[in-house]
Amino acid sequence: MLPVLSSPTRAVPVGARRAVLAEAVGTATLVMAIIGSGIAAVGLTHDVGLQLVFNAIATVAVLGVLISAMLQISGASFNPAVTLADVIQRNVSPRRGGAYLVAQVGGGVVGAMVAHLMFERSVVSWSGAERGGWGRLVGEAVATAGLVAVIALVDRSILPLVVPAWILGAYLFTSSTSFANPAVTVGRVFTDSFSGIAGSDAPWFVVAQLVGAMLGLGLARILKEDP
Repeated sequence: MLPVLSSPTRAVPVGARRAVLAEAVGTATLVMAIIGSGIAAVGLTHDVGLQLVFNAIATVAVLGVLISAMLQISGASFNPAVTLADVIQRNVSPRRGGAYLVAQVGGGVVGAMVAHLMFERSVVSWSGAERGGWGRLVGEAVATAGLVAVIALVDRSILPLVVPAWILGAYLFTSSTSFANPAVTVGRVFTDSFSGIAGSDAPWFVVAQLVGAMLGLGLARILKEDP
């Protein structure tokens, strides 16, 4: 899943420490929303379809708020695949991109732990949810490619609307339910709940996400290229 690349027209945010903190807090909150809403959904209904819809709505609602709050501080990436695309586009320096990566992955793990504490579960419970198969990997590549392409193509002022809209759609039409985010994928390894993913499957998801990000960036460049 989730979550955001800044438009190529945006200015590089000032205040490196604040920006890195924003990426950590934003990613942690996003993972809390994903895992917490998944746990809550299972407690509300036994219908797996309704559980997925509940999980998706909560996730994209929080994502939209986070992008609105953090866009001017860090660019509201919350996603290593998106940050990589930002570095390639020279919107973010490699040094800051590396700091964002550490903050995002760390934030994802902390978010999973806090979600467990909210529901009085063990701080860490390794996921046993198998999500293998090449079809799911194709789904992750499609979800991430679409995310990166959309962010690179639209005006940054509408990112808080467009990005959650894409994630909501990809939640429901992709075979993988659109993780689309390496940091979120790592965080979801730490939860044996509705939103979890087995540690053996997570690396393949990350590879598919990175491939998708490069495909999405390439597509955006082709579409924006002057005749």
